[in-house]
Amino acid sequence: MAEKIRSGIKELARESALYPLESPLKIREGKKSLQIGVPIETSLQENRVTLKPEAVNLLVNNGHEVWVETGAGEAANFKDNAYSEAGAKIVYDRKEIYQSEIILKVEPPTKYEMDMIRQGVTLISAIQPGTQSVEFLKAITQKKITALGYEFIEDKVGGLPLVRAMSEIAGSTVMMIAGEYLSKTRDGQGIILGGVTGVPPTQVVIVGAGTVAEYATRAALGLGVDVQVFDNQIYKLRRLKHAVGQQVYTSTIDPTTLEKAIRTADVVIGAVRGEKSTNKVVVSEQMVAQMKPGSVIIDVSIDQGGCIETSSPTTLKSPVFKKHDVIHYCVPNIASRVARTATIAISNIFSPILLQIADAGGVEEMMFSHSWFTKGVYAYKGSLTNLHLARKYNMGYKDLSLLMAARF
Repeated sequence: MAEKIRSGIKELARESALYPLESPLKIREGKKSLQIGVPIETSLQENRVTLKPEAVNLLVNNGHEVWVETGAGEAANFKDNAYSEAGAKIVYDRKEIYQSEIILKVEPPTKYEMDMIRQGVTLISAIQPGTQSVEFLKAITQKKITALGYEFIEDKVGGLPLVRAMSEIAGSTVMMIAGEYLSKTRDGQGIILGGVTGVPPTQVVIVGAGTVAEYATRAALGLGVDVQVFDNQIYKLRRLKHAVGQQVYTSTIDPTTLEKAIRTADVVIGAVRGEKSTNKVVVSEQMVAQMKPGSVIIDVSIDQGGCIETSSPTTLKSPVFKKHDVIHYCVPNIASRVARTATIAISNIFSPILLQIADAGGVEEMMFSHSWFTKGVYAYKGSLTNLHLARKYNMGYKDLSLLMAARF
């Protein structure tokens, strides 16, 4: 009888082994103290910095450690002593700043900077998918860096806060640039941007109807410019007209209509934001060749590869070139012209995100609990996790949600 009972217990144990077992729910870790490094920007005459002194003070007062490389804020008119008084540690050894747990940059690290970054850190910076290299992405994965591109970071409502902020600045700035290069002193047509009594207004064509176009249109209308906006998304055209509060000429991108508008334009602004990490050519070289001598092209989307066929990246030090007797301004970091304003805008977005990371218990916990933040992650511990980047550069891809699930 006892033998039968033991056999029954064994059978029951074997059956229960087939049932799913309960696993403990992940317990949210407590607030974590962050160690953040802010290096000086060295590429493409970059003048911006990621944190203003007031943001450093906020982070330090919340128990975090902030290292700022000496001179990091100089180009944006933020001195070392302002950061020091805010509680930052001023770092004089460049190699030391890249040992931080979280590295916060504007531009992607150069090859020299990548060599200094230690294994397994978190990197938050731009990635510039249109002009990036396979070597950069391979270095990110080889060092098992958790990397976030600020072009991909979303907010809670699905917007791209960093992209929008820089687009607002770029859109407000392009009209100043256009006016500068239309001047005869810059070998332009020698015309004023706008209009005066008895003189026909300047003709400006904007290709794309996003944030850059919205702010460029506002500035242009204020100067009395005749603006035409082209985009294939009707909802974007409708939203732009509503945002500026005035009747503006809008059209879908019909090649014949666009070519006619560009032929008579004094200024053409390329503001098409690419989808899935790529951009496409909208304005052909043939269209550019028909433009008036001394007219101006500003390709704001050049950081994604550009939307004008004749565009090629330039720098703030040497911002323009001529092709078909048309002045081309193709600076990827156009917001760096107004570095202090741009720094304040970037800092106002990053500082609350960093506080949220700390409250969540760290970067990985933030990824686990905030899907909008996870959208910014393009590499995680040795794997490329952005499908569009992987396809563009013909690299291996792993789904981030599966990698996160494997942690538990």
